[in-house]
Amino acid sequence: MKPNFSLLSKLLILQYLSALCLSQDFDFFYFVQQWPGAYCDTRQSCCYPKTGKPVADFGIHGLWPNYNDGSWPSNCDPDSVFDKSQISELMSSMNEKWPSLSCPSSNGFRFWSHEWEKHGTCAESELDQREYFETALKLKEKINLLQILKDADIEPDDGFYSLENISDAIKKGTGFTPGIECNKDSAHNSQLYQVYLCVDTSGSNLIECPILPSSRCGSNIQFPKF
Repeated sequence: MKPNFSLLSKLLILQYLSALCLSQDFDFFYFVQQWPGAYCDTRQSCCYPKTGKPVADFGIHGLWPNYNDGSWPSNCDPDSVFDKSQISELMSSMNEKWPSLSCPSSNGFRFWSHEWEKHGTCAESELDQREYFETALKLKEKINLLQILKDADIEPDDGFYSLENISDAIKKGTGFTPGIECNKDSAHNSQLYQVYLCVDTSGSNLIECPILPSSRCGSNIQFPKF
Protein backbone atom coordinates (compact mmCIF):
# COMPACT_ATOMS: atom_id res chain seq x y z
CA MET A 1 0.00 0.00 0.00
CA LYS A 2 1.44 3.37 -1.03
CA PRO A 3 1.89 5.96 1.73
CA ASN A 4 -0.47 8.91 1.67
CA PHE A 5 2.03 11.73 1.14
CA SER A 6 -0.69 14.36 1.29
CA LEU A 7 -1.73 13.18 4.76
CA LEU A 8 1.91 12.92 5.88
CA SER A 9 2.56 16.47 4.71
CA LYS A 10 -0.45 17.76 6.61
CA LEU A 11 0.63 15.96 9.77
CA LEU A 12 4.16 17.36 9.48
CA ILE A 13 2.79 20.87 8.98
CA LEU A 14 0.54 20.50 12.03
CA GLN A 15 3.49 19.25 14.08
CA TYR A 16 5.58 22.20 12.95
CA LEU A 17 2.85 24.73 13.77
CA SER A 18 2.30 23.11 17.17
CA ALA A 19 6.02 23.32 17.95
CA LEU A 20 6.07 26.93 16.76
CA CYS A 21 3.24 27.86 19.11
CA LEU A 22 4.94 26.14 22.02
CA SER A 23 8.21 27.91 21.29
CA GLN A 24 6.42 31.25 21.59
CA ASP A 25 5.24 30.62 25.15
CA PHE A 26 7.32 32.30 27.84
CA ASP A 27 7.61 32.29 31.62
CA PHE A 28 8.10 35.93 32.62
CA PHE A 29 9.15 39.37 31.38
CA TYR A 30 12.30 41.29 32.07
CA PHE A 31 11.32 44.95 32.36
CA VAL A 32 14.55 46.80 31.58
CA GLN A 33 15.30 50.45 32.27
CA GLN A 34 18.55 52.13 31.25
CA TRP A 35 20.39 55.15 32.62
CA PRO A 36 21.10 57.58 29.74
CA GLY A 37 24.23 58.96 31.40
CA ALA A 38 25.87 55.53 31.20
CA TYR A 39 24.59 54.85 27.68
CA CYS A 40 26.13 58.10 26.43
CA ASP A 41 29.37 57.84 28.41
CA THR A 42 30.95 55.16 26.23
CA ARG A 43 33.17 55.08 23.14
CA GLN A 44 30.13 54.81 20.87
CA SER A 45 28.63 57.93 22.50
CA CYS A 46 24.97 58.69 21.77
CA CYS A 47 22.65 60.92 19.76
CA TYR A 48 19.69 62.69 21.29
CA PRO A 49 16.32 62.04 19.67
CA LYS A 50 14.85 64.61 17.28
CA THR A 51 12.56 65.76 20.09
CA GLY A 52 15.64 66.97 22.01
CA LYS A 53 17.70 65.84 24.98
CA PRO A 54 15.67 63.45 27.18
CA VAL A 55 15.09 64.30 30.82
CA ALA A 56 17.66 62.99 33.29
CA ASP A 57 15.74 59.87 34.20
CA PHE A 58 15.88 56.15 33.56
CA GLY A 59 14.32 55.34 30.20
CA ILE A 60 12.65 52.15 29.09
CA HIS A 61 14.84 49.78 27.11
CA GLY A 62 12.29 47.03 26.73
CA LEU A 63 9.83 44.46 27.99
CA TRP A 64 11.41 41.14 27.12
CA PRO A 65 9.78 37.68 27.32
CA ASN A 66 12.08 35.14 28.96
CA TYR A 67 12.24 31.51 30.00
CA ASN A 68 13.04 30.32 33.50
CA ASP A 69 16.23 28.64 32.26
CA GLY A 70 17.71 31.97 31.13
CA SER A 71 17.01 31.59 27.41
CA TRP A 72 14.45 33.67 25.54
CA PRO A 73 12.31 33.63 22.41
CA SER A 74 12.83 36.28 19.73
CA ASN A 75 11.36 37.40 16.41
CA CYS A 76 8.39 35.10 16.88
CA ASP A 77 6.12 36.48 14.16
CA PRO A 78 7.76 37.99 11.07
CA ASP A 79 4.32 38.95 9.75
CA SER A 80 3.56 41.18 12.75
CA VAL A 81 5.38 44.38 11.85
CA PHE A 82 5.51 47.55 13.92
CA ASP A 83 2.59 49.86 13.16
CA LYS A 84 3.03 53.36 14.57
CA SER A 85 -0.70 54.05 14.21
CA GLN A 86 -1.25 51.52 17.01
CA ILE A 87 0.54 53.80 19.48
CA SER A 88 -0.45 57.23 18.15
CA GLU A 89 -2.20 58.11 21.42
CA LEU A 90 0.87 56.99 23.41
CA MET A 91 3.39 59.01 21.39
CA SER A 92 3.94 61.77 23.94
CA SER A 93 4.65 59.23 26.70
CA MET A 94 6.80 57.13 24.37
CA ASN A 95 8.99 60.12 23.52
CA GLU A 96 9.38 60.98 27.19
CA LYS A 97 9.77 57.54 28.76
CA TRP A 98 11.13 55.38 25.92
CA PRO A 99 13.56 57.63 24.04
CA SER A 100 16.11 56.34 21.55
CA LEU A 101 19.71 57.40 22.15
CA SER A 102 21.26 55.52 19.24
CA CYS A 103 22.93 57.29 16.34
CA PRO A 104 21.95 58.78 14.01
CA SER A 105 19.32 60.89 15.78
CA SER A 106 15.84 59.51 15.16
CA ASN A 107 12.17 59.85 16.05
CA GLY A 108 12.17 56.57 18.00
CA PHE A 109 10.31 54.49 15.44
CA ARG A 110 13.38 52.40 14.55
CA PHE A 111 13.99 51.59 18.24
CA TRP A 112 10.36 50.80 18.99
CA SER A 113 10.02 48.72 15.83
CA HIS A 114 13.04 46.65 16.89
CA GLU A 115 11.61 46.11 20.37
CA TRP A 116 8.21 45.04 19.05
CA GLU A 117 9.46 42.75 16.31
CA LYS A 118 12.22 41.08 18.35
CA HIS A 119 10.50 40.89 21.75
CA GLY A 120 6.88 42.03 21.56
CA THR A 121 5.85 39.50 18.93
CA CYS A 122 6.79 36.77 21.40
CA ALA A 123 4.21 38.12 23.86
CA GLU A 124 1.28 38.33 21.45
CA SER A 125 -0.50 35.50 23.25
CA GLU A 126 -0.84 37.94 26.17
CA LEU A 127 -0.55 41.46 24.73
CA ASP A 128 -1.32 42.96 21.35
CA GLN A 129 0.91 45.71 19.98
CA ARG A 130 -0.78 48.65 21.70
CA GLU A 131 -1.09 46.74 24.97
CA TYR A 132 2.59 45.80 24.83
CA PHE A 133 3.79 49.39 24.72
CA GLU A 134 1.09 50.61 27.09
CA THR A 135 2.06 47.92 29.62
CA ALA A 136 5.71 49.00 29.57
CA LEU A 137 4.71 52.65 30.07
CA LYS A 138 2.53 51.71 33.06
CA LEU A 139 5.40 49.74 34.58
CA LYS A 140 7.64 52.78 34.17
CA GLU A 141 5.10 54.89 36.06
CA LYS A 142 4.93 52.30 38.81
CA ILE A 143 8.71 51.86 39.16
CA ASN A 144 10.41 55.23 39.65
CA LEU A 145 14.00 54.03 39.92
CA LEU A 146 15.56 57.47 40.10
CA GLN A 147 13.40 58.49 43.06
CA ILE A 148 14.00 55.15 44.76
CA LEU A 149 17.75 55.67 44.52
CA LYS A 150 17.57 59.32 45.57
CA ASP A 151 15.61 58.28 48.65
CA ALA A 152 18.64 56.16 49.55
CA ASP A 153 21.02 59.10 48.92
CA ILE A 154 22.25 57.56 45.68
CA GLU A 155 22.43 60.36 43.11
CA PRO A 156 23.57 60.65 39.47
CA ASP A 157 26.49 62.90 40.46
CA ASP A 158 29.44 60.96 38.98
CA GLY A 159 29.99 59.51 42.45
CA PHE A 160 30.72 55.86 43.25
CA TYR A 161 28.30 53.75 45.22
CA SER A 162 28.42 50.17 46.39
CA LEU A 163 26.63 47.72 44.14
CA GLU A 164 25.13 46.14 47.25
CA ASN A 165 23.64 49.46 48.41
CA ILE A 166 22.14 50.14 44.99
CA SER A 167 20.61 46.67 44.84
CA ASP A 168 19.30 46.93 48.41
CA ALA A 169 17.74 50.35 47.73
CA ILE A 170 15.88 49.05 44.66
CA LYS A 171 14.74 45.96 46.53
CA LYS A 172 13.46 48.13 49.37
CA GLY A 173 11.66 50.44 46.93
CA THR A 174 10.06 47.74 44.77
CA GLY A 175 9.92 44.70 47.04
CA PHE A 176 11.96 42.61 44.61
CA THR A 177 15.62 41.87 43.89
CA PRO A 178 16.84 43.64 40.76
CA GLY A 179 19.34 42.55 38.17
CA ILE A 180 21.92 45.28 37.63
CA GLU A 181 24.01 45.58 34.49
CA CYS A 182 27.05 47.84 34.20
CA ASN A 183 29.09 49.19 31.34
CA LYS A 184 32.52 50.83 31.29
CA ASP A 185 33.36 54.36 30.28
CA SER A 186 36.53 55.42 28.47
CA ALA A 187 38.36 55.54 31.82
CA HIS A 188 37.27 51.92 32.47
CA ASN A 189 35.00 52.90 35.36
CA SER A 190 32.19 50.44 36.02
CA GLN A 191 28.93 52.38 35.65
CA LEU A 192 25.29 51.80 36.52
CA TYR A 193 23.75 51.11 33.12
CA GLN A 194 20.60 48.95 33.23
CA VAL A 195 18.21 47.67 35.87
CA TYR A 196 16.19 44.50 35.30
CA LEU A 197 13.02 43.69 37.22
CA CYS A 198 10.80 40.70 36.56
CA VAL A 199 7.11 40.81 35.73
CA ASP A 200 4.53 38.04 35.34
CA THR A 201 3.27 37.07 31.88
CA SER A 202 0.27 39.42 32.13
CA GLY A 203 2.70 42.33 32.39
CA SER A 204 0.90 43.57 35.50
CA ASN A 205 2.71 42.28 38.57
CA LEU A 206 6.32 42.39 39.67
CA ILE A 207 7.69 39.00 40.71
CA GLU A 208 10.97 37.70 42.10
CA CYS A 209 13.25 36.95 39.14
CA PRO A 210 13.59 33.21 38.37
CA ILE A 211 17.05 34.05 37.03
CA LEU A 212 19.07 37.28 36.96
CA PRO A 213 21.29 38.45 34.11
CA SER A 214 25.04 38.62 34.52
CA SER A 215 25.89 41.99 36.05
CA ARG A 216 29.46 42.65 34.83
CA CYS A 217 29.72 45.17 37.68
CA GLY A 218 32.46 45.96 40.15
CA SER A 219 31.72 46.15 43.87
CA ASN A 220 31.64 49.96 43.59
CA ILE A 221 30.05 51.55 40.55
CA GLN A 222 29.70 55.04 39.23
CA PHE A 223 26.32 56.73 38.80
CA PRO A 224 27.22 59.16 35.99
CA LYS A 225 25.65 62.54 35.41
CA PHE A 226 23.42 63.13 32.41
